[in-house]
Amino acid sequence: MSIKHIRESLGQVATYFAEHPQDARSQDKPAVAVLESGLRCRADGPNGATLVSDMPAPVGGNASAPTPGWFLRAALANCDATVIAMRAAQLGIVLSRLEVTVGSESDNRGLFGVAESIPPGPLSMRVNVRIAAEDASAQQLHELVEWAEKHSPVSDAVRRAVPVTTEVTVG
Repeated sequence: MSIKHIRESLGQVATYFAEHPQDARSQDKPAVAVLESGLRCRADGPNGATLVSDMPAPVGGNASAPTPGWFLRAALANCDATVIAMRAAQLGIVLSRLEVTVGSESDNRGLFGVAESIPPGPLSMRVNVRIAAEDASAQQLHELVEWAEKHSPVSDAVRRAVPVTTEVTVG
């Protein structure tokens, strides 16, 4: 897609939601995960989308696919990159390079219940953005990334406490 097409599409959607705020809220497409075997799980989504995860051999998995934690980092990296590219298109900035790397630090004692005071998820996450554009200053690119970080849905989900409810059906 061309930058012009992206800019026009985003403008149309933003205008529509500004004029029809009641239509902006929607139910996101669910992901349905099933245990395939051992610790290998497959999540199915819309339009035939499939995501397979597994755990490393030392914890009983077969290491046949990335871990769910890696997919979390990949989702953040992809979402941030997408929102940066969207915002660049809105501003008419042609990116010559965009690379988003997400890393994290975890304490595995939390996952295995070794110490209840330690959370099972990441203790911290790092986002590194490498970006370049011939038609934008360093300041403009920093502002672009800042704006995108504030508007990235996955970034928001990992930074803000999102209410989660769990229902269990037995049988």
